Amino acid sequence: MAALPETLTTPLATLLRRAPLTCPPEQPVREALAAMRQERVGSILVADPERRPLGVFTLNDLRDRVAVVPCDLERPISAVMTPRPFCLPGDATALEAALAMARRLIHHVLVTDGEGRILGVVSEKDLFALQRLGVGNIAAALAEAQDLATLVDAAADIRRLARLLMAQGLEAEQLTRLISELNDQLSQRILYLAFADAGLEDLAWCWLALGSEGRLEQTLLTDQDNGLIFAVPEGETPESVRQRLLPVAQRINQDLAACGFTLCKGEIMAGNPKWCLSADEWRDTFSEWLFRGDAPVLLNASIFFDFRPLAGDATLAGNLRAWLNEKLKGNRRFLKLMTLNALGNRPPLGLVRDFVTDGEGNESGTIDLKLHGTTLFVDAARIFALASGSTETGSVARLRSAAAAWKLDDGEVNGWIEAFHHVQQLRLRLHQQRLEHEQPLSNRVAPDSLSTLDRSFLKEALRQAKKLQGRLEDFFQF
Repeated sequence: MAALPETLTTPLATLLRRAPLTCPPEQPVREALAAMRQERVGSILVADPERRPLGVFTLNDLRDRVAVVPCDLERPISAVMTPRPFCLPGDATALEAALAMARRLIHHVLVTDGEGRILGVVSEKDLFALQRLGVGNIAAALAEAQDLATLVDAAADIRRLARLLMAQGLEAEQLTRLISELNDQLSQRILYLAFADAGLEDLAWCWLALGSEGRLEQTLLTDQDNGLIFAVPEGETPESVRQRLLPVAQRINQDLAACGFTLCKGEIMAGNPKWCLSADEWRDTFSEWLFRGDAPVLLNASIFFDFRPLAGDATLAGNLRAWLNEKLKGNRRFLKLMTLNALGNRPPLGLVRDFVTDGEGNESGTIDLKLHGTTLFVDAARIFALASGSTETGSVARLRSAAAAWKLDDGEVNGWIEAFHHVQQLRLRLHQQRLEHEQPLSNRVAPDSLSTLDRSFLKEALRQAKKLQGRLEDFFQF
């Protein structure tokens, strides 16, 4: 079993261990099976004369198309292969392969060169030497789950996988994307089971992921932030539709809580009637916020403006996003208020000491790595994106789109992104340490407890946050 790559940024071409077994499409099934037996492999690739993939024949195909259904073993392998296998180029990363395995419920990815010719095959075992725990297995369990107990077990596997990957030194960007991808699939399965027998087939709805889930930046410490948007059928009212949807939404919120996503203390959940709204009601709510611009509204903006569709009719969310972006692009007053609110949270850098700490009791002398760390980057990225009309919700994607929209220096933007990832990495390591010592998860860390190197990196990351806020102030103080 192969060892886990040092990071999931490893190019797939470097993971290839052996030349794949291939055959032409006209080769008889009998000969293909004999070759598989001789090489002791569970699959054979079907390729054209230029070694471009045409299909793949696996043990599953043997079972479903040869053994169960009577098949002449002299038939060409092309008659029973699975056509158009999923491929990635050799310079694609191991992370891309892992995400593809999770989304497509597959355990192998074909690797091709720049001309589309076969280089080899990467398996899940090549990516995750984690005993019996892997992305594909978790994704398959989620796809087949029929009850909450199975989903609770899968949620525990996701957290266990995340801890194993952290212990292997997986970088923050890759880990948060992987956690968010699997959490998405978990939530989508919960939604599917809840809506399957709810008798709501006549309704168009969309479940909205908000906050860190909306940004695809979840860590091991996350609660629920979600909402529902729906269309109102002719002859019904928003209230009548809401009353039909709320019991299902409340069940989903409770099921998510059972899987480890704690109920939101501020009740920003789809099971709350305030956040189960028709498309018109969402627009009215956002319009009121844009008009008011007071402190509670700006707090809501940091959660609700990061929405993305998770399940249901995604066009409802897409139309709302297009409408909101159009309203925000020309709203200089609200953008300025968002900027002033973001600048009110300054990096905790001291003039005498390296860091300005706070906290009470056992947390005295600490820094909140979320509130006074990653949030500095998240808030600035959001403002840049909304002002430019970007549809991105992730902070890194927003900063990169801002570089083009606002003609920012690429080196400067890359510095902000690296700093954001470093603070995220510190958060993840903090969570890992607390889990190892069976302590409650927290985002607070005492700078004095960090190594000299980590203190130096954190100080530089906060300096980058200060530079980012300076650029934000230049652009949006008007």
